[in-house]
Amino acid sequence: MPTASIKEVARQAGVSIGTVSNVLNHPHVVAPATRQRVLGVIERLGYVRNDSARQLRAGRSRIISIMVLDVANPFFTDVVRGAEASAEEHGLVVMVCDSGNSVARERRYLDMLEEQRVQGVLITPVDDGQDSRLGQFVRRGTPVVFVDREARQRNRCSVAVDDVLGGRLAGDHLAERGHRRIAFVGGPFTTRQVVDRHEGCSAALVGRIGASAHLLVVSTACLTVAAGRRAGEDIADLPTQRRPTAVFCANDLLALGLLQTMTQRGITVPNEIAIVGYDDIEFAGAAAVPLSSIRQPREQLGRTAAQLLLEEINDGGTHQHRHVVFKPQLVVRRSSSQRHQAA
Repeated sequence: MPTASIKEVARQAGVSIGTVSNVLNHPHVVAPATRQRVLGVIERLGYVRNDSARQLRAGRSRIISIMVLDVANPFFTDVVRGAEASAEEHGLVVMVCDSGNSVARERRYLDMLEEQRVQGVLITPVDDGQDSRLGQFVRRGTPVVFVDREARQRNRCSVAVDDVLGGRLAGDHLAERGHRRIAFVGGPFTTRQVVDRHEGCSAALVGRIGASAHLLVVSTACLTVAAGRRAGEDIADLPTQRRPTAVFCANDLLALGLLQTMTQRGITVPNEIAIVGYDDIEFAGAAAVPLSSIRQPREQLGRTAAQLLLEEINDGGTHQHRHVVFKPQLVVRRSSSQRHQAA
């Protein structure tokens, strides 16, 4: 059944198309009796206004976009939820895009978003945000806000977490528990967060143990449960005397995969190996052995980023770019709570 047009509504209500438009957009200027007659026809015909066409004429949509590295990662799910909460308060819709950690895919999405004339873009860029495609958005007047990544450019806002501090918290905690053979599981090292978390952990160990401190790196191609399982196999295969007694993972998905492998291989957590993750997603506390983790304010990241974007959209040329950096927190659970006794 074809959708009723505004022309048909006007004909059946005995009014002009302009009057129907006023009922929809400026009802206060239409006489109550006329307004009720038009609304009755709209309901009877099931008319739905073509909002996209109206937005196209106005030159802007009611959409903002958020592009994340991996939509399957619960960390980003919570970030998106926060952004949606802010957008909804302003009558905007959030379009979610998953770059899959691919620069090429990120660029394809950016092309599409420009065609859709989105009001602004929230993005966790694949690289450090140096892509010229993002620069084009800014130059053409479409605001861009970095999420979970500190912007190196001053012409855009950003919301991030101090990941170097997060790495320090993990390293300090494990060293304080008596661990000296510690591994870092994460990658790729082209991802800024991975580099910062490794750097912070390594610096903490040097500060606690001294210049002889060595952080074994088990590099992964991505930050998934499957990658964590594979890293766990590599660690489990090491001779017992060389196997790390503690592992700091660049995110909780890796830590969950690592925990699975340790359980399957009969290596007890935390008795034989302690594990600390990063993000503190809901599944961390619900694991068979509840995981210690570095907590990020996930929803607050998304909400704050969207608020900065909306400020820039509404303030135009008067907007002052801001760079908000949150501090992470250490959450200690059973996976690392036990003090290690050196052999």
